[in-house]
Amino acid sequence: MSSSSSVGRGEGPSSSRSRRRAGNDVWPEPFVEDLAMLVAIDASRSVGRLAAAQALTLIFQVCSTWQAVSHSDLLWQNLTRQIWNRHELLRQTWREEYIYWHQTANNFLHHRYIYNTLHFMPENNEDDENNNSLSCRRLQLSDYHLAVGFSDGSVQLFSLPRRLHLSTFHPHHRDRLGRFSRAVSGIILSDVQLVFASLDGDIHVVAIGDAALPRRAHFGDVVNDGALVDFTGSDQWWVGLYAGVPGRAFQIWNRETEELVFVGGELTDPEALMGWHILTELTEMVGRIRVTTRETAVACTSLQLMAIDLRNQGIIIRAQPSRRGLIVASFDARNETLVAVDSRGMARVRRADDLEEICRFNVRGDNQRGVVGCMNGGYALMWIGSVIRVWDIEHGACLYSLRERIGNNNAIIADERYVAACSSDATIHLWDFGAQ
Repeated sequence: MSSSSSVGRGEGPSSSRSRRRAGNDVWPEPFVEDLAMLVAIDASRSVGRLAAAQALTLIFQVCSTWQAVSHSDLLWQNLTRQIWNRHELLRQTWREEYIYWHQTANNFLHHRYIYNTLHFMPENNEDDENNNSLSCRRLQLSDYHLAVGFSDGSVQLFSLPRRLHLSTFHPHHRDRLGRFSRAVSGIILSDVQLVFASLDGDIHVVAIGDAALPRRAHFGDVVNDGALVDFTGSDQWWVGLYAGVPGRAFQIWNRETEELVFVGGELTDPEALMGWHILTELTEMVGRIRVTTRETAVACTSLQLMAIDLRNQGIIIRAQPSRRGLIVASFDARNETLVAVDSRGMARVRRADDLEEICRFNVRGDNQRGVVGCMNGGYALMWIGSVIRVWDIEHGACLYSLRERIGNNNAIIADERYVAACSSDATIHLWDFGAQ
């Protein structure tokens, strides 16, 4: 059977026209590029991101004209953005960029990584009454850096390529409204800027590589807003999740101007009392919030999930109550997908825009209530009982457990290359799945 006739059975023109054009090699390259994009994206969504490469190989084998499209850097750029959600070129060509992230995702699938621990020297801060009980509260990754936020308000910055500690940042001093009011509640990290927030509502900005001290961009008002229990953002927005004052669950800032553009929402109203308790004691996590790739944010409390529109002043897109209750520390979202585990150990992967379920899997262990979770574009990772387990988020298959046992864990994060976790003794664990 000829290759041209097999293409004619697909979604393109009729088979006779397909055979005539393929035989004369006159298909226009832009048409073939568009077709390659459609086929690759369809394969990634229906089968999985790794399936896109095989689909592209079949396209490029049709004839010489179609094979020539494989040299289009624009095609590989669009594929890398659509399938791997990568927008910066870190290698020589976009084709090499695509191949790198394909190989890295394949490493995730097949349990291939390099493990390290990162170390820093805690500062003896005499003004800090929590110095003897340093607890990791937040982790954040960029291409070249890892930021770790602690209960004393400090943020430790590490170089990922060199596995070295670079800097320690502290928030500005102010009157405290609780033992842990300075604890870090959220981090936004790029390779040029670090933004971190505290439970008291303060937001600080640091230029990475600059010797200047952190700049306070927002002065928190706990009395009127409640505690800032989680903080995240994107290239366009900063988003805070608050608990303690009814009707003020969300605050949204324009990232460029740092202007507050929205205050409102009732998601955390049932957790108002917990919002005040978190300032004085390390309680269970009250809520989490994440920004997706579609200018929406998804938030989680023990009672429900909620998706809000960032462009339209926090309009609620969808709310999903949980009858069994959710484990907030298990919740995470990446790109257009989220995961959360309920109180019976059932994890559900959902689309972030409409909260429709994609798949589900069981998270079993001796300390099911203590599960801590994260995800990247293809896999969900759950810490439970000192072990981190990995699931495929497209079909819900349990793939493996990381070999290293890390003891009690306070925080975990993953991106397309790294997994990082911080255990209760402030040891920072790093797994690198990058293509070598």
